[in-house]
This record gives sequence, structure tokens and C-alpha cells, in this order.
Amino acid sequence: MSTHNLGRSTFGDPKNAGNLMTIEEAHALLNEWVPNERLRLHMKQVAANMKAWAIEKENLPTGQAGADELTALKWELAGLLHDADWEKHPDEHCRVIIEELEKRKIDPEVIHCIASHGPSYFGVEPVNNMDRMIYAIDELSGFVHAAALIRPTLYDGLEVKSVLKRLKTPSFAAQVSREDINDALSRIDVSLEELIQFIIDHQRNVI
Repeated sequence: MSTHNLGRSTFGDPKNAGNLMTIEEAHALLNEWVPNERLRLHMKQVAANMKAWAIEKENLPTGQAGADELTALKWELAGLLHDADWEKHPDEHCRVIIEELEKRKIDPEVIHCIASHGPSYFGVEPVNNMDRMIYAIDELSGFVHAAALIRPTLYDGLEVKSVLKRLKTPSFAAQVSREDINDALSRIDVSLEELIQFIIDHQRNVI
């Protein structure tokens, strides 16, 4: 069993559905908990991708394309805070931020999304599109950024085929789990190429 296994699959109180912090409050928490600028950037990039996916790709129960403001904020908050406890509490990663959000009575869907962003580590399975997409976006976002950093022009001119080539090189960004990327992609109806292009497009200007 992973040392990060959370030992539970339900989080928060259903009575808190719809209760969200503002994005400003989330950034304040992030700045307090995460001194490392590079780690904060990763979370901002995941948040930008999650928000954009919700707005551009997610279908609402009504059949309407594109998430409403509340849904988009849920996706963004989950992305922004998913690694918030990693730097100061690596041995209790996910547990600390989950407990903090439960104390703040945040919507259980946001908390569950954070808990499920690494099923093999935290023992929590993704149950909805938001959960599945943070799992797919998280590792791949970091990998795409690594691929951009080795280029003189960074994201300018970065092509999907270049990222795919790097993915096939085990020594490049070796800490990124190709197994997790493949598992995440198996759970969504999106190709690897499409998701890489989406990430390139939506995190390139995040600072």
C-alpha cells in the first residue's frame, strides 16, 4: 500500500455542495503553503488547463456545451490546490490539504477531485469527468512544461510530435509516470495527441 493512501473514498460533507472559496482566497492559501515558485507554477498551469477544459469541452447535465461559472470554478480550484501540501508535508501529501478544505467546508466534489488525482498513490478512484481530467492533465502538464523548458523558444513552435518523442525517451523527465499517463488516458475519450495540444495551447502563457 502506498504511504500516501488516504484510507477512505468519501470526503467533505454533502451539505457543503456549492460552497467554494474565491480564486483570490485559493491563491492566498497557495502563496502561504507553497514557497517554491516552480511548484506554484505547476499548480497554476493545471488550474488553467482544468478551467479551460471545463469551459470549452465539458458537457453539462442539461446537454449544454461549456461549464457554467460555478462548475468552472470547481475545476479551477481543484487544479490550483491539488499539490498545495506537497512542499511542506510530502509524507502526508493530499491528506493535509484535504483536511484543510474539509475544515473550510468546501464542496465535496472539489475535495474528491484532489484526492483522486493519483489513484495509485492515494487509493481514490476518479468517479466523474472532473476527477478523470485532473488525473490526465496533472502529469502531462508537467511533462509538456519540461519539454518546453529545454527549447530556446519555450512554447513557441513546440509541436505535439516533439512531446511524443520525449515521452518515448524514458530518461527525459523520468519522474513523470508514463504508466499513470496511459492509465489516465484509458479513462477518458480523448487522444494523447489532442490532450497534449490542448495543454500546449492553454498553459503556455501561465506565469
